[in-house]
Amino acid sequence: MSAGSRQRTLFQTWGTKLGSTTSDNGRARDAGQHRRYSHRPNDGSRRSAETRSTAILNDDEDDLLLLEAIDAAESETKVLHDGPPVSCRDVQDVPGFDLEAGDIWIYPTNLPLRQYQLNIVERGLFANTLVCLPTGLGKTFVAAVVMYNFYRWYPSGKVAFLAPTKPLVAQQVAACYDVMGIPQRHMAEMTGSTAAADRWRLWQSCRVFFLTPQVMMNDLSRGACPGVAIRCLVVDEAHKALGNHSYCQVVKQLVGHTRQFRVLALSATPGSDAKSVQQVLTNLLISHVEIRSDDSPDIVPFSHQRSVEKHVIPLGERLSALRDSYRKVNLYIYIYIYIYILFHFICIFLIITLAEGERIAFRPVCLFAQNFRVFLCNRLLD
Repeated sequence: MSAGSRQRTLFQTWGTKLGSTTSDNGRARDAGQHRRYSHRPNDGSRRSAETRSTAILNDDEDDLLLLEAIDAAESETKVLHDGPPVSCRDVQDVPGFDLEAGDIWIYPTNLPLRQYQLNIVERGLFANTLVCLPTGLGKTFVAAVVMYNFYRWYPSGKVAFLAPTKPLVAQQVAACYDVMGIPQRHMAEMTGSTAAADRWRLWQSCRVFFLTPQVMMNDLSRGACPGVAIRCLVVDEAHKALGNHSYCQVVKQLVGHTRQFRVLALSATPGSDAKSVQQVLTNLLISHVEIRSDDSPDIVPFSHQRSVEKHVIPLGERLSALRDSYRKVNLYIYIYIYIYILFHFICIFLIITLAEGERIAFRPVCLFAQNFRVFLCNRLLD
């Protein structure tokens, strides 16, 4: 091979391949391909080389092998970067997930569309989310939509809505039914007044539950609640999930059964400081926070303007009479206390200022003051 047409050495190929720009890489690859097809040894020489145990490849063949190795390495790297993450899990591995129903998620269109609610619902479906919205801006609506989609996606799964008090539990049942219209035969309301046997039966027959955290904690402990079947857990008043609260106990017990459940936490005031907020996020396994205030751009059109009016209501004759009687009683007590304190200081003043000889002359006065204090104390006790 002539010197003018001699290919680059191994080191020249490395320097061009590793230090060139994208266009240079393309030209080097094209040149390598040209060399690979135009200078490949024929079959006879390849067989003769394989028969020689001490055969040594020349510089041209080294360059070709290096180019092939670099092309293969770049192809593998591109596949790794362009392909799905290694930790991604196939949706078919999730037990109970309906692939056909899970291909879409449903958002109600029979109500006015609020973009912030749509965005929060979408994030809440795919990540454990803490939703912080001012009162009256639709936290229950967001919860109802998320619950309904998990109700569809898992035909045999169960959804639980936790509220700290009985009135809140009853309120959320009606609100969620009005929003999504889940069949009432699939819904159950359970509080501490519900018998244990009835709760056991409801856990087996229903799919959507509205209950207090204490009830769910007790039912998980005694095995009445099938923790492995819970697919969505909604926590109202989530800022209470601090320390050893029953909210925290419920999440810990659920993790002991399964980790394949979604958490949606609702709160108007997530916490007073950063430490308490972080504790709420940790206790409820929160990975994403959706927070809005009255000044948020997407909230302003729907926020309520507060107008404060002062109305003074008269007490009435009966309450006015009670107030006057109370004042009279207190007046007598104040007079007794005032006289008692006055005589006490008079006695101290007389004892200190009078001489030793004159103190005997004023002893009857001190005795009178002491007796008067005893009289006042007895009247106050009566």
